[in-house]
Amino acid sequence: MEFETIIPKLQEWATFYGLKIIAAVLIFIVGRWIAKLLRNILEKVMRKGDVDETLISFVGHLTYILLITVIVIAALNQLGIQTTSFIAIIGAAGLAVGLALQGSLANFAAGVLMVIFRPFNVGDYIEAGGTAGTVNEINVFTTLLTTPDNRVIIIPNAKITGDNIINYSARDKRRMDLVFGVGYGDNLQKVKDVISDVLAGERRVLKDPAPTIGLLELADSSVNFAVRPWVRTSEYWPVFFELKEAIKKRFDEEGISIPFPQHDVHLHKLKNDVVQ
Repeated sequence: MEFETIIPKLQEWATFYGLKIIAAVLIFIVGRWIAKLLRNILEKVMRKGDVDETLISFVGHLTYILLITVIVIAALNQLGIQTTSFIAIIGAAGLAVGLALQGSLANFAAGVLMVIFRPFNVGDYIEAGGTAGTVNEINVFTTLLTTPDNRVIIIPNAKITGDNIINYSARDKRRMDLVFGVGYGDNLQKVKDVISDVLAGERRVLKDPAPTIGLLELADSSVNFAVRPWVRTSEYWPVFFELKEAIKKRFDEEGISIPFPQHDVHLHKLKNDVVQ
């Protein structure tokens, strides 16, 4: 009699739990397929956006792991297993890891933003994070710069995005801001003509936008002119040095005086007094 009672019970349990097991397995299989599909779509979108391959791989794996975690919890819940405590454990573990790695996570978030919004690219000369140099690498957590004297500087990404970024290579044209001082006795029109002639003779100075030459200030010991030519960004420093030298030589040839700065006048007088 007892045997006849047990068999229906077993059949009832098998039917009840069998359907739950089948549903849980289907949730896991279909969910895993959807997770792979979403990861592939996300990676394709990021590649079309020219995102760094390291970041694509990292985000793809992280997304897949998170989706699989959700799917496993859903499958366990389908079996009737209480997942509330399990979710609480995962949340607590995630919070602990987040607190322990908050600096790294801030750098990672900053790296993601830089890759997405592209404030600069590899090869650009920038000023950021309290230093300046040419960008060598943009990694997930750090950015590598090379200074003009060939030092390599590794800057945490959060430090870069947390302050102003000056990108000197963002535009193909760049303006020079030069200042030349002449004596109060010099002919101002002649000074402007000489500077204009030097600029016209320098083929690397652009005609459009046209250079600007203007009287900047009447200083204590000199009349200062602002000279603002435009050049290609890649040619900035060679033209910068050569223009200053060329204008100084032409001033010497034309007899245009370049006064000492006021503090240098006193120093020069002191040296003469000592010699005498």
